Amino acid sequence: MSSRRFAPLPDIPRQAAEGRYAARGVSASKDEVHAVVDQLDRGVLPGAFCKVLPDFLTGNTSKANIIHSDGAGTKAILGYLWYKETGDTSVFHGIAQDSLVMNIDDLLCVGALGPIVVSNTVNRNARHFDGNALAALIEGSETFLKRLREWGFEIYSGGGETADVGDITGTVAVDSCTVAIVDRKQLIDNDRIEPGLEIIGLQSFGQAHYETAPNSGIGSNGLTSARHDMLSPYYRRKFKETFDPGVPRELVYCGPYRMKDPLPHSEMTVGEALLSPTRTYAPVIKELVDSLGGRIRGLVHCSGGGQTKCRRFGKRVHYIKNNLFEPPPIFQAIQKASGTTWKEMYQVFNMGHRMEVYVKPSISKRVIRIAESYGIQAQVVGHTEKGVSSKDGKNPLTLFHGKRKLVY
Repeated sequence: MSSRRFAPLPDIPRQAAEGRYAARGVSASKDEVHAVVDQLDRGVLPGAFCKVLPDFLTGNTSKANIIHSDGAGTKAILGYLWYKETGDTSVFHGIAQDSLVMNIDDLLCVGALGPIVVSNTVNRNARHFDGNALAALIEGSETFLKRLREWGFEIYSGGGETADVGDITGTVAVDSCTVAIVDRKQLIDNDRIEPGLEIIGLQSFGQAHYETAPNSGIGSNGLTSARHDMLSPYYRRKFKETFDPGVPRELVYCGPYRMKDPLPHSEMTVGEALLSPTRTYAPVIKELVDSLGGRIRGLVHCSGGGQTKCRRFGKRVHYIKNNLFEPPPIFQAIQKASGTTWKEMYQVFNMGHRMEVYVKPSISKRVIRIAESYGIQAQVVGHTEKGVSSKDGKNPLTLFHGKRKLVY
């Protein structure tokens, strides 16, 4: 670890997070996206976590098709910074995992437990992202898919595409697309989330038995904010290809840390914590579904929207989260460096658990035991009550951060 003293927090204007996100080219709420997408056909299970289609591929009425796309987002730029500073291409193994898990763990939430076929797309600027780095990305993807199969989760590579698009990206973008054919009787419909359920959170940090190193819990959401608010102006000066020059200077790499600095209250460096590969819950969810089947009333992957993601599922449900995990060090450091309110932090980041299981109270202990058998701490983080949905269909959420009551 570096022995450098921490730089003081920069003296910059701390505008509201929404304004900071917009200035960086990010929509925190994606309201304009949902305004369009929510008007489209919602598939055969409108309340499901992912869109579920009739089985167009084989015409089997007992099956359903699911296709899903996501990626590592701007976390790939963090991998690029690490590589440029250290020469270590293995960082891209984690970026490949990030892209895959952001698809796989969404699919888990509709009961797609394999077989799954995946295709990867890498958009790069070949002047900055060389063949060695590209080879590491491809190797990392194949290695992670092999590990998933070893854990009993069937997933296979269908190839992919590498596009040299230097006019579009300054460094690299890593995305994946997944396809599955699922038995309709196996599907999980989040419309079954109703009052009277307990919410079990599966922690995003620590080290699962199937992981090779401790996880900071960061996932792959909110990394534009985390990257700029945590990392110092050194990166602005040295790596101009990693940011949009149209973003106001005071919002670009305006944090107190270098990648090799120790993360406060942690055994990790800042770079290790920000780059911690997104945990998959595939082995755990597969056993939960195999063991409990229809008694699982819903699954929510707390990705985009963080702890408020649940608001989009169920009808007339009031979500109460009053026993959350203590936010791990990476989120505490981001909040301190950025000045973001805790209410906004919970809207952007998973804050300690990235998968929620909704069940009747009678089987909560069983869910927790199964998760903990994989080395993943789990606990009842809240419950559901009767509520009134808003005009846009979202349900209310009351969340407690310590003694603070946050209402969404």
